[in-house]
Amino acid sequence: MTEVTVALGDITTEHVDAIVNAANNRMRGGGGVDGAIHRAGGPELLADCVRRFPRGLATGDAGWTTAGALPARWVIHTVGPNHRAGQTDRHLLVSCYQRSLEVADELGAETIAFPLISAGVYGWPLQDAIRTAVETSRTTDSRVREARIVAFDTTALSAVDALLH
Repeated sequence: MTEVTVALGDITTEHVDAIVNAANNRMRGGGGVDGAIHRAGGPELLADCVRRFPRGLATGDAGWTTAGALPARWVIHTVGPNHRAGQTDRHLLVSCYQRSLEVADELGAETIAFPLISAGVYGWPLQDAIRTAVETSRTTDSRVREARIVAFDTTALSAVDALLH
């Protein structure tokens, strides 16, 4: 079973095998976590997205690229549902975590860092985003040893920590 941990900070500085990018369907960079990862990863990251995902990526799916200048070895990109745009099917959010862990297994990654997918600009309710991240990471059959949830502020950190303990 995967151990779920939490950290406060910037996902682009996490020393793990793979970091998860909360991407958009186009896979060409964007704002929020996606923009931060692309800026920190450098042009190699975008070039790999263009090469691997010429038609983008479906909501709920995941795929990987190089990590460019990031300390991680890989970036696993997943497209979360945009709650604000009416994508409220929780199964799509669950699929983001499941597919990311499947991709991590394909890569042989043992440690992975997740943002709270869809909890930012896409407007997924924070408590449900946290519950989905923790429960899905714990229950998905995976060889990943540690799934670290990287909280973007102390409110999210405390909420994740409370659910873990």
